[in-house]
Amino acid sequence: MVQKLRWGIMGCAQIATGSVMPAIMDSETGMITAVASRGLEKSSAVATEFGIDKAYGSYEELLADKDIDAVYIPLPNHLHREWVIRAAEAGKHILCEKPIALNSEEAAEMVKACNDAGVHLAEAYMYRHHPRIAELQEIISSGEIGELRSIRGTFTYNDATDTSNIRFKSAWGGGSLYDIGCYPLSAARLLFGAEPEAVTVQAMFSPEHDNVDMMASGLVEFPKGLSLIFDCGMWAYNRQLLEILGTDGMIEVPMPFNARDEDAEFFVHTGEGVRRVDATGANPYTREVDDFAAAVFTGKKLFAPEDAVLGIQLIETCLASAKKRERISML
Repeated sequence: MVQKLRWGIMGCAQIATGSVMPAIMDSETGMITAVASRGLEKSSAVATEFGIDKAYGSYEELLADKDIDAVYIPLPNHLHREWVIRAAEAGKHILCEKPIALNSEEAAEMVKACNDAGVHLAEAYMYRHHPRIAELQEIISSGEIGELRSIRGTFTYNDATDTSNIRFKSAWGGGSLYDIGCYPLSAARLLFGAEPEAVTVQAMFSPEHDNVDMMASGLVEFPKGLSLIFDCGMWAYNRQLLEILGTDGMIEVPMPFNARDEDAEFFVHTGEGVRRVDATGANPYTREVDDFAAAVFTGKKLFAPEDAVLGIQLIETCLASAKKRERISML
């Protein structure tokens, strides 16, 4: 019999009800024991929708439930630190939405709290669990596109008219770098297998949206002359693309961050032409849930919690560069 991880859902955000909760229910290793919101009416409605036995009107009640092994936290960014630490103190393993915190100081404090409590903490970058990532890494390692030179990453959408959106609240960790710029930044660190040395970022800060960065573009310098050129935006035409450039070829990855079963293909360009790779399809959220359970049950961690500290350090440095309008070294 497959061992089941008993989940508590801390908040009823759309990412929870639309993606993560269905993924837990479809997973081999997870089951949802309870859901909580700041009001019982909302959590009860969600519990009824998903056939969950328990609904709580506060997060404290959820953490006090001894039938819960792990919690998923989809709360706004500025609440991550408090509730990750409180969950750790309650002895719960934690899957927390990205970005892990508002800054690297908060993230380091959260990682320490989880290590001290002996619980597993993971940042919810679901795309990293899609099997296509391993296939990309295999092609890069094979030398088919030669030595790596650069990565270009884009992720934009237009939601500017929704001025009440929490992503447009500066104090809450709003802005395009926190929301979607984190994806190409994360992907470059993963595919290069290295940490950045310097960043230069230009951004458009919008007074209509609490002065968050509604669009940002930049250059991230990595060791050995490698670089990421990226742009991200919440006030631009919808698009996603990742290009991995080598000396002898290039990998073009459409939908690099939201691919599931039906859109996992990518294209390898070399001197011999263009080769389409129909990568293995999967629901990355389900893979994420099962990988999280494996980390809890077996200690097999794909990504150490400390990776999240380095990730948010890069995001906050990019934001600082945009505000100061200058290159910032990370060495």
